Amino acid sequence: MKKRALLSVSDKSGLKEFAQSLVELGWELIATGGTQKLLIDNHIPNIGISEVTGFPEICDGRVKTLHPKVHGALLARRDVPAHLQALQENGIQFIDLVCVNLYPFKQTIAKEGVSMEDAIENIDIGGPSMLRSAAKNWNDVTVVCDPSDYGRIIDEIKANGNTLKETRLQLSAKAYTHTAEYDMCISGFMRKAAGLNEKLFLEYDLCQSLRYGENPHQQAKFYKTLEPKPFSLAFARQLGGKELSYNNIQDANAALDIVREFDEPFAVGLKHMNPCGAAVGKTIEEAWQKAYEADKVSIYGGIVAVNRELTGEAAAAMKPIFLEIVIAPSFSAEALEILSAKKNLRILQVDMTKSAEVEMQYVSMNGGMLAQQKDRQTLEVKAEMCVTETKPSAVQVSDMDFGWKIVKHVKSNAIVVVKDGATLGVGAGQMNRVGSAEIALKEAQAAGTTSGLVLASDGFLPFDDTVALAAQYGVSAIVQPGGSIRDNDCIVKANELGITMLFTGMRHFKH
Repeated sequence: MKKRALLSVSDKSGLKEFAQSLVELGWELIATGGTQKLLIDNHIPNIGISEVTGFPEICDGRVKTLHPKVHGALLARRDVPAHLQALQENGIQFIDLVCVNLYPFKQTIAKEGVSMEDAIENIDIGGPSMLRSAAKNWNDVTVVCDPSDYGRIIDEIKANGNTLKETRLQLSAKAYTHTAEYDMCISGFMRKAAGLNEKLFLEYDLCQSLRYGENPHQQAKFYKTLEPKPFSLAFARQLGGKELSYNNIQDANAALDIVREFDEPFAVGLKHMNPCGAAVGKTIEEAWQKAYEADKVSIYGGIVAVNRELTGEAAAAMKPIFLEIVIAPSFSAEALEILSAKKNLRILQVDMTKSAEVEMQYVSMNGGMLAQQKDRQTLEVKAEMCVTETKPSAVQVSDMDFGWKIVKHVKSNAIVVVKDGATLGVGAGQMNRVGSAEIALKEAQAAGTTSGLVLASDGFLPFDDTVALAAQYGVSAIVQPGGSIRDNDCIVKANELGITMLFTGMRHFKH
């Protein structure tokens, strides 16, 4: 008796050739709806599903394969006599291969203004049922849901008369993954429409296996979202250098989050997920030079990201410095030639198109997970935010706005000292804010700048001691969120010392 294959696909790419090959190998084809039309149009012999079930397709095609003559043919075990007897008594013939891919639900709901009715009509019922039945009986049935597997399957049937058992197991797992992803997409859409958030389903594809994690004894993998995202390492084009490591990816991602804040030419150097030099400039060359001058020591072995095409001039300035990664939205031919001469330097081209999409951030915990919206909101610092008698100059407001964008991306407690659109000192991750301020202020002092400094704090100043310390190092302007019960003490101290201070009303903790 001929082997039978049931074909019912939405994505018809490669199907004609696949079906023709099966027929040439002596298989009998069963087909539904549009799939049957494609076979008939290409003169490929087939049997309609209604001829098998003895029942017409009804309810606008909603019901066509949900029948014992389909699922009995798929689920019956060939090694169980009672199953074989049941099929014989009910006139059911085995189906040995199922080729199904599902209604395009994800593509449908991605359309702007899609209605609930359109979404519902693109929920496949019979397709997932056939995939699951065939996948359950993988020992005897080949289940196909991906056109990229067609060639492999035909090759195995030609060579062996059937697919290999290990292939059927792999295809079974693939089919269950396919239906799981499909159901998760539907579930997410429906739960969102219903206002439910009691479950969290995340779907990512493997991007690459990493040599190791944060440390050599830790295994690690890098996964990516299904759809490309801007400012994403997962969708970057690597134009040169070694494979990215776990720590490279973490650091480069942090660099991209900072770059995202700026519209004017901007460059940042980064180490251990904290900026070690950042600056704006009239050109990308100027921005890079200022960022490098901000901390020539810490940038060694670090990451550089810019928000303009990297020019040959900028690349030539970077070349003498040992860097792990250089990131830009594009590279001139000259820049690429210069940087490619350093064979280990990772060169990454990243889409830096800004979007208003609300993204979520997930942090794994022992036995749980935290989820929050990413901190994409950054208020523009304006003179009207001033709370002191001394009012800021336009230059100070510009520097406070720059510092505010940078300090947001420094590990809390965070203090950043800036001047003329460049960082001079960064104090990160200390257990008290004065400690962070001391680090940042001493770095600025070591750079030789002792007046006209601007200090930015990611959280409020709990006491006036930071204000007093800042004055000793030449700080003339402070920007902070405000919100402490001792805010007035800080304002009084700033007034005494002639410092202008602005409250943004928004904090940016980064734990």
